[in-house]
Amino acid sequence: MGKTTVKVRLLEYSPNPEKIVTMAARLCYSASDIDGLEANVVAADQQSFVQKLLDLGHYSTIEHVSFTFGIEGVSRSLLAQITRHRIASFSVQSQRYVGETRQQNQNGIFDYVVPDSIMALGPEAMTEFAEQMAQIQKWYDGWVEKLGGGRGAYEDARFVLPNAAETKIMVTMNARELRHFFQLRCCRRAQWEIRRVAEQMLALVKEVAPVLFADAGPGCLVGPCPEGKLSCGNRAEVRKQYGLNSVGEVNQ
Repeated sequence: MGKTTVKVRLLEYSPNPEKIVTMAARLCYSASDIDGLEANVVAADQQSFVQKLLDLGHYSTIEHVSFTFGIEGVSRSLLAQITRHRIASFSVQSQRYVGETRQQNQNGIFDYVVPDSIMALGPEAMTEFAEQMAQIQKWYDGWVEKLGGGRGAYEDARFVLPNAAETKIMVTMNARELRHFFQLRCCRRAQWEIRRVAEQMLALVKEVAPVLFADAGPGCLVGPCPEGKLSCGNRAEVRKQYGLNSVGEVNQ
């Protein structure tokens, strides 16, 4: 197929995530049974209580809710970064079992990701990059043929495929790890591709758990920039991007 773009879907998530967090927190300090706790949790209570937990930094109860994403149109380079977040579960399309031969791909070439910096150089650079990917396709097909074809050949022929080769991922994280992930990967110092993925993931979870993720994003949203001397220096601009005013409150 050739050049591709990132796409993120929220596949599943814990039903009523903010209700679950509220119940878990109240359970720690209540003599009530589970049915009683659930009966006494109302929507308005959830919002104020979850916000209080976040303000106090009591994050253990938000680990009870999880979110599963389907991510495609990303490079193998991104895979190396996202799997560093070890408090998560990952399933990845395998180059060992899924071939990338010309016959298996629309337009006769594997899907690949083109960096923004190369696209910015204009049509000639894009053509050069596409030609390089086409040459790699020929090398890959050649090795598959020499190695006898089929899955056994894919296993070793894949060694000539580039970091640009597209892959598909399913990832599940709990809310606490997601907030940590957003703090690191929505930052402007994060690599552009994983930042793009993180921003899409954040937009999706805000739709279903707005209180849990109201202040989620790069670290400078809730305090001084954690990057120190490496800061981008645009904290006010970043906060505005995420809908926060000068003192960190969400703009209405």
